[in-house]
Amino acid sequence: MSDPLPPSDDSERLVVALPEDHPAARLDKALAILCEPHSISRSRLRALIEGGAVFSRPGGAALTDPSMKVRGGASFAIDIPPPVDAVPRPEAIPLTVAYEDAHLIVVDKPAGMVVHPAPGAWTGTLVNALLAHCGDSLSGIGGEKRPGIVHRIDKDTSGLLVVAKSDAAHHGLSGQFAAHTTERLYTALVWGEPRASDSRLAGLPATSFEPGWIRIETTIGRSRTDRKKMAVGIRDGRHAITRVSLREALGAATLVECRLETGRTHQIRVHLAHVGHPLVGDQTYGRARIPPQSLPEVSRVAIRAFPRQALHAATLGFVHPVTGETMRWTSPLPDDITRLCALFRGR
Repeated sequence: MSDPLPPSDDSERLVVALPEDHPAARLDKALAILCEPHSISRSRLRALIEGGAVFSRPGGAALTDPSMKVRGGASFAIDIPPPVDAVPRPEAIPLTVAYEDAHLIVVDKPAGMVVHPAPGAWTGTLVNALLAHCGDSLSGIGGEKRPGIVHRIDKDTSGLLVVAKSDAAHHGLSGQFAAHTTERLYTALVWGEPRASDSRLAGLPATSFEPGWIRIETTIGRSRTDRKKMAVGIRDGRHAITRVSLREALGAATLVECRLETGRTHQIRVHLAHVGHPLVGDQTYGRARIPPQSLPEVSRVAIRAFPRQALHAATLGFVHPVTGETMRWTSPLPDDITRLCALFRGR
């Protein structure tokens, strides 16, 4: 029997085959291994299978069940359609670009910008801005002309994040973030002074101490009482590790550096609140704190009115997923947190 008919549109035809000695495996899993050199993710392949774009060879029968078992020696034809326009609309929003090439872009996001469109924030997001900025340089992520978001930072957190512009970059970066091999350092202003000599901190089961660092380790999951919040100790939560190092004691607050080993939702905010040192300005996880009377009244009023969590993604490093080059960027502390620190110093 003959191969399936050529694609009726401008789809790309990819032909792959399992080695004769390959053990029986799920179709989507087997294709993910075969298509790894082509940077096609398993989730993308599953969508292609369910959409009738994967065929057996010879014969041309469409294989539409991702879980079906396939055996060694089987060969397949995959029709990969061209990227389609993404749903979010391009918006000409100014961006601070730290680096850009044909595969990825590193952006220094301002506080107040949502990363991805969502209910209540369909416009004005980083994705909208990137669609306008990158234009035709987006070669397609998962079959769509869109930026590939491989990690996010909260709306009111400022700083560096990387976005993929091609499937190859998206695949490689996603793997590095999943393996926790990226370098991510955050600068935060927290209430109080987290010290290893603090008996209360030392007595918490979540904390341990390494040279120069306080290590916080818990599970983090969706709160059982408030679905908008994350919480530690959730039974089915995900493992999370944050390391904290002191940079400058400012009296009632401390400037700290946080190193992420994992990247869970709100991880730094949840962990620091859990150990009793919430971020200044954090309206979700920070308890109301009263600035000390020793500060000028104008400073105390400004501290109480600070409109966001004092958190900044200051350093980002990874191996370029296409060139293999080790890359690293730093972003200075933004003006609003710099001024906030000055207020605690009494200036």
